[in-house]
Amino acid sequence: MCSTDRQKIRTTKLERLRSGESPRVLEICSGAGGLSLGLHSAGFELTAHVELDPEAAASYALNFGDGRAPDDRWCVARDMEACSADDLAQQLGLGRTATAFDVLAAGLPCQAFARIGRSKLRAVAGEEDAFQKDPRAILYRRFLQYVDDTQPLAILIENVPDILNFGGHNVPEEICETLEAAGYRAGYTLLNAAWYCVPQVRERLFLIAIANEVDVLPAFPAPASFLQLPRGYEGSRRVALKHVRPGHRFHEIQMPSKDLPPAVSVRKALHDLPKIMEHMSDPSVVRRRRLDDRLDYAVPKEGLSDYANLMRNWPGFETRDGTGGHLVRLTPRDFRIFRAMGHGVDYPRAHALAERMLQAYLDATGQKDLAVTSRAYLELRASMVPPYDPGKFPNKWWKMDPALPSRTLTAHMGKDTYSHIHYDSRQARTVSVREAARLQSFPDGFRFTGTMNAAFRQIGNAVPPLLALAVARTLRQQLGASRVIATVETGRRAA
Repeated sequence: MCSTDRQKIRTTKLERLRSGESPRVLEICSGAGGLSLGLHSAGFELTAHVELDPEAAASYALNFGDGRAPDDRWCVARDMEACSADDLAQQLGLGRTATAFDVLAAGLPCQAFARIGRSKLRAVAGEEDAFQKDPRAILYRRFLQYVDDTQPLAILIENVPDILNFGGHNVPEEICETLEAAGYRAGYTLLNAAWYCVPQVRERLFLIAIANEVDVLPAFPAPASFLQLPRGYEGSRRVALKHVRPGHRFHEIQMPSKDLPPAVSVRKALHDLPKIMEHMSDPSVVRRRRLDDRLDYAVPKEGLSDYANLMRNWPGFETRDGTGGHLVRLTPRDFRIFRAMGHGVDYPRAHALAERMLQAYLDATGQKDLAVTSRAYLELRASMVPPYDPGKFPNKWWKMDPALPSRTLTAHMGKDTYSHIHYDSRQARTVSVREAARLQSFPDGFRFTGTMNAAFRQIGNAVPPLLALAVARTLRQQLGASRVIATVETGRRAA
């Protein structure tokens, strides 16, 4: 396709939007739909998506499929490497590929880029640079082929900050250079979810490119809430930004004003959800519970927070008396530790606490002289003290502070939720699926398919919908649309 043909296609799309039509989105690696929910709520049309994980694809279809059957071609899981844009347009009957979509979005797999996953890749492969050889690390090049095939007016990419320093290579800079050569104006920056009314400190890279025909420069939303980031974030930023050259492509990080409403706290995010305590008296009640089983909301003495009200009343996902997703991990050994932990306590301190609890039990039962090599002692210790080396797993456990946003949720929650222990000591447990969804800003009417582990994984992998909504609103305005849907209230109302 020559440059003149590309210009004509994009100009026709722009005229369509300025006549009042909704921008049509193709999202690659959509997951369960966090980014899609933000786009949809800002007035974008979810025309098609590509998602490899069948459980995430099923959740996407459940929430955005408008009643389509699970085996409908719009709903099924697809591999972005095996399915081209032409294949997708043909399968869905969308006509010519280059004219079918106005926006191309992607939350490309971040595991190869994230430093938290590099040590695991090194351990598996036995190579220091194994993360650079992970095939997921070059999927952005496949994404660029989708750009060429679909000729979108706008491009939106989300990923972890470490993609800025991938073995010394600034991947977003390469993407921007490629897109600029193809007729786009591109830029990228870091946005922290806690500054956009999400009750979670989650830093992510966003890249936006807009076709030259639109004649605007990429822009990013201004913060809507204030939080002084915890110690350690500045150091992580410095590492990520090491190879970022000052210039027109990288947009300086917008710092929130102290005059803004405070960031949404964990307590305000979760205080009206059901109190789950059955695991301490009758764990079988929790084991029998299904992901979709509904429980009634609690009635907070202080009234419903604006954030909780938003989660109950997100347009299109409203709930009334209760919601589902109240599954939690059952680890009886640790219930007593959870109850005794203070807010903000991590694994090394929790392990030391368990050691003291063991010694107190030995003293109280007259067993303080029990030989540490005896079978009785080893069995008792195993029933009270977690086995992980506190020197190797400093971040394995963390009890949330109710007055602050949560730390980052990750896909690893599918295997381990101890990074998010509930702040309410009476409940003595890790967060439930619904609580994790609340921390990620998924509304209560948003449903997840699969097992508990699969739901946690989908939530941890997602773009927070409220952050996505802030980006999507700005993008919608940039595209010159005649109207911007703004029915989801954030800002002061969500504080």
